[in-house]
Amino acid sequence: MSESSTPIGVRPVRPRRRAGLSIYSILLIMLLSVSVLSSIVVGVIGYVNGTQALRAIAYERLVEIRENRTREVAQLFASIENAVRLGALNETSQHAVVAFTEAFRDLDESSLSAADQSALAAYYRETFASELSEATGETIDGGTFAPRGAAAEYLQSHYVIPYETWEDAILSDDAGDGSAWSAAHERYHPYYRAMTELQDFEDVLMLDTDGNVIYTAYKGVDLGTNLLDGPYRMSNLATAYRDTMSRNIVGDVVLADFAPYNPSLGTPAGWAVTPIAVDDTVVGALAIELPIDRINEVMTVGGDWQLNGLGATGETFLVGRDTTMRSISRMLVADPEQYATASVAAGLAPAAAALGVRNGSTLLQQTVTGEAVDGAFKGKSGTVLIRDYLGRDSLAAYAPLGVDGLDWAIVAQETSAEALVPVEDFTRNLILSTAGMIIFVCLLSLVLAQIFVRPLRRLKAAAQRIGAGEEGVQVDAGSSDELADVAKAFNDMSRSLQVKSDLILEQEKANEQLILSFMPEGMASRYRHGDDAITQDSEDVTVVFADIVGFEELALTLTSEDAVARLNDLIRTFDEAAERHGVERVRTTRQSYLASCGLATPRVDNARRAVDFAIELSTILERYSTQQGVDLGLRAGLDSGRVTSGLIGRARVVYDMWGDAVNLAFRVQGDSDEPGIYLTQRVADRLPESVSMTPAGEIDTQSGTQRVWRVETPATVEA
Repeated sequence: MSESSTPIGVRPVRPRRRAGLSIYSILLIMLLSVSVLSSIVVGVIGYVNGTQALRAIAYERLVEIRENRTREVAQLFASIENAVRLGALNETSQHAVVAFTEAFRDLDESSLSAADQSALAAYYRETFASELSEATGETIDGGTFAPRGAAAEYLQSHYVIPYETWEDAILSDDAGDGSAWSAAHERYHPYYRAMTELQDFEDVLMLDTDGNVIYTAYKGVDLGTNLLDGPYRMSNLATAYRDTMSRNIVGDVVLADFAPYNPSLGTPAGWAVTPIAVDDTVVGALAIELPIDRINEVMTVGGDWQLNGLGATGETFLVGRDTTMRSISRMLVADPEQYATASVAAGLAPAAAALGVRNGSTLLQQTVTGEAVDGAFKGKSGTVLIRDYLGRDSLAAYAPLGVDGLDWAIVAQETSAEALVPVEDFTRNLILSTAGMIIFVCLLSLVLAQIFVRPLRRLKAAAQRIGAGEEGVQVDAGSSDELADVAKAFNDMSRSLQVKSDLILEQEKANEQLILSFMPEGMASRYRHGDDAITQDSEDVTVVFADIVGFEELALTLTSEDAVARLNDLIRTFDEAAERHGVERVRTTRQSYLASCGLATPRVDNARRAVDFAIELSTILERYSTQQGVDLGLRAGLDSGRVTSGLIGRARVVYDMWGDAVNLAFRVQGDSDEPGIYLTQRVADRLPESVSMTPAGEIDTQSGTQRVWRVETPATVEA
């Protein structure tokens, strides 16, 4: 019998084979791999190809729209040039300029009565100055625009100040004064009035060779003034007139880009100017004010954006070399409030946005920058994905406008969200179908595991324990190699989760401290619980709105790091003072500090605390100025009343406060150029007699006139 023989009746003992890859594992891997990988590959290919194809189609459509609008604008300006050219070449204008010029010279020998001179002076001092100040937001001395010659005074006295509106003035043919100018006006004005109204010109002007405005259709305050040495000599009209007269070419039209024009109460005006000649001798010039409404009509396609392929968000607009719009924004037309919010969020100055909404125009107000505009002004045309002037991702087609005399760019754009909607729908459906397939395969695998793989149940139970919040769960590795690997990985994961849970707990504590640093605890609790709209109305709060006067000048002498470091030191000192006085900081900017007393914690003496806090801020800045050798001061405004506080935004939450008290506090400090602590009457009434105050003027509010007081601090007394 050999050594390898086995006794009869005894089963041979075979070596135990190492467990290989099971059928379950192979099936599971196949199902998951085929479904997931194939779905991902198809989805990626479909997404890439679909995006590229639809983007190319969208770009082609925008290029076509841009070209259509370019042709329309070019045709519009060609018609404007032809209109002014024909208007200057006809006999009516030739006779009119001679008649008006001679009559204007005769009026230089005239004189006004004392009553008429007084009325004219009062008009510029009160009416015109008030209207121009309100329109521009600046303080205007009306006397600087008053007419300087006898003819100008005479014409404005008879044809400008008697009418409350330009619409009334253009309807008058004769002032009934018996002058030669009025006779010429009665004869020729109906023709130019018809030209103005039928072609939607903003105005039609006639000038002599000396630069005098000898006729206007709407009888603005530029009537009779001289463009060479008068109050409007720096206007774009004066520049276009000088260019026209220096060229001395009959039939040549000079276009002037839009610019603020004071006779139109600051409303931007553009011009087309051409000479008027009699027997080949230039005797004057005809100027028409470019029709803003006709330009907007072309660029907005009459408001029929969707019918012209621009969808719900597409638009075309013009941009000047100064990077401001030369046509109106679609969103301003459709939703002014949304436009103001979006444009300010995208970087436009709030004052410019508010003025645009008030005037119903983005002309010279809305800034447009970026790759599209830069490329157009370099003489290029093309398409690009940009961040538009309202902060939206958009597809844009750009090009130079190509109208002689106007260095403008034209842009056609549509938000990428709208242009690529089919891709988004496809992607969403692909994700849902892929997720459904993966869920089905996983459920099937779990059912098979429940039947054939008992060790997996232990893994499931352990996973449920972890899901219930238990930490440090460990499971038996099982008998097979693959389950042992899974169990080992599970145990490693459990230990890792325990470590990460500890880290998350520490992070949550840090986040809690961070949240409480910039919002009250009550709002922080509501924010953590997921409230969407978190606001709080407080009836008795004193608001402190403080500016650090002189910091901007100081910052110009420092590096950015030094300026920020100094500002942080001051704000930190302000915060310490606020804590001592029971004042809560709301927010800060580069040199402003907004705080309240009685908001988070109601206080009966909130007004006194707020004033004491403002006095301490003034002392801090005075001490800091002495120590550092700088000149810093405090300009603070205080008001008491009802305010609303809350959280604004979703992705980036900001705690803020608003209401009449906040607005009045800002206005009180903003209305004065001098440092100091300024109080409304509502704050002053609640202060003890120990607080020394002096009157500082009055401000108008919706509820009436509020008296303003200035707190006498040691610094102001010494001053």
